[in-house]
Amino acid sequence: MITLAIVGRPNVGKSSLFNRLVGERKSITDDTPGLTRDRIIAKATWLSHTYQLIDTGGIDFNDAPFLNEIRMQAEIAMDEADAILFVVDGKSGLTDLDMEIAKQLYRVKKNVYVVVNKLDSGAHDTLYEFYSLGLGDPHPISTIHGLGVGDLLERIFSDTEDVPLEYSDATLKMAVIGRPNVGKSSLTNAILGEKRVIVSDISGTTRDAVDTRFEKDDQSYVIIDTAGLRKRGKVYEDSEKYAVLRALKAIDQSDVCLIILDASTGIVEQDKRIAGYAHEAGKASVIVVNKWDTVTKDSMTMQRMHEKIHTEFQFLAYAPIVFVSAKENSRIHTIFESLATVFKNYTRKVPTSVLNDVINDALAFTPPKRFQGGTFNISYATQASVKPPAFILFVNRPDYLHFSYERYLKNRLREAFELSGTPVHFLLREKNL
Repeated sequence: MITLAIVGRPNVGKSSLFNRLVGERKSITDDTPGLTRDRIIAKATWLSHTYQLIDTGGIDFNDAPFLNEIRMQAEIAMDEADAILFVVDGKSGLTDLDMEIAKQLYRVKKNVYVVVNKLDSGAHDTLYEFYSLGLGDPHPISTIHGLGVGDLLERIFSDTEDVPLEYSDATLKMAVIGRPNVGKSSLTNAILGEKRVIVSDISGTTRDAVDTRFEKDDQSYVIIDTAGLRKRGKVYEDSEKYAVLRALKAIDQSDVCLIILDASTGIVEQDKRIAGYAHEAGKASVIVVNKWDTVTKDSMTMQRMHEKIHTEFQFLAYAPIVFVSAKENSRIHTIFESLATVFKNYTRKVPTSVLNDVINDALAFTPPKRFQGGTFNISYATQASVKPPAFILFVNRPDYLHFSYERYLKNRLREAFELSGTPVHFLLREKNL
C-alpha cells in the first residue's frame, strides 16, 4: 500500500483535496491560512487501489507562530511518503513561496506531482506558469467539483509501483502493538531470544517499525516491533506522529496482532482504541498481558483478569489471552501456542457443503425474529476468502438481519469450525427466495 503526502503553502486547498480523496470532511477546511497544523492520516481507495493519505499544514518560511512546526510536519510526511502531491493555487498563480517549496522538493528522490487547484471554470490560463517549477507537467484540478482528480490518481498509480512485501503465504507476519512503555520491545527480544531491538524504560524509545524474520519449529515468522501508539491528543512530538503512521502500516502488513497490555497498570481506554485498529483492519489477534511478574497473585488472579479483559474488550471476545513476563522470560511459549492456533484459523477454508449444513442447523435451532418488517432467511452460503475468513450469504433481504442474530450466526461458525482468534466477516447478497 503506497502513501501519498499532500504539501504546499497555506490556503491552496490541500485539506479540500484530502477530503475529496478520502470521501469525507476528515480534514478541517477554512480560509484562514495555517489552520491545519498537524498531519492528518487516513486510508483511501480509488478503483482497486488502497492507499494512505497524509494531509499537512501549509509550508511557510516566515517566523509566524507554528510555521516551524508546520514545516517540520510536512518534512516528516514527505520522508514517509512514496509520492508527493505539491498543491498550488491556479487562481492566484505562481508565487515566490511556491518556488521556495519547489527547491525543497528537488532534493526528494520521489515522484512529485504539481497539482494546480481552483481551476473551476476549465480556463487554464495560469497553468503554464507552473512549468517553471521544474517538477514536470502540472495537473489541473478542482477540489470543489472533483474535476481532474481521477486523471491525477490514474497518473500516480501508473507511475508508482506498490510492491508488496515478498513473504510466502505460509509466513506468519505479526505486529507487536500497544501504548508506550508496556514492554513491546522487551517482548520482541524475548520472542526472538536475542536483543534485536533497543529496550528502555523511557516511553516512546522505539521510533520506527522494524521487521525481523526468524524460524521456530519449522514455522517462518516475521515480527514487526512498532512504536507505542499514544492517545491522539497526547501525540505532541513529530517523531511520535511519524511512529503512529508506521504502526498502522505494520498492522496493515500483518496477519496477527499481538496486543500488549501492562499488568502493572491495568487496562486504560487507549488499550481498547489500539485493539480496535487491529479489529477494524480484519486481523487475527492475541491479547498479551505483559509484566505478569509484577502482580501479586492468588488462585483466582488470572481468572479475574480474564473476566475483566472480556468485559473491556467485548469486540475482541474471539481473541485468546496469554500472560507473560518479558523481563523474566516467563511463559513466552504460550504466545507461540496461541499464534499457531489463530494463524491456522485465520487461514482456514471451510467446505461449502458443511458450511451450509451448519448454517441451516443454526437457522432451525434458533429461527430469526421479525426485524424491519420481515424475517431474515439464508438460501445458500459459500466462503469468499481467508485472512480473515469471509463468507457470502445469499439472503432474502440484508436489512432483515439484526446485529444480535448476526453475532449468533458467527458464534455458531466459530464453534463448528474452530475460528478462535480471528474476525469472521459476512458479505450479504440479496437473492429472491
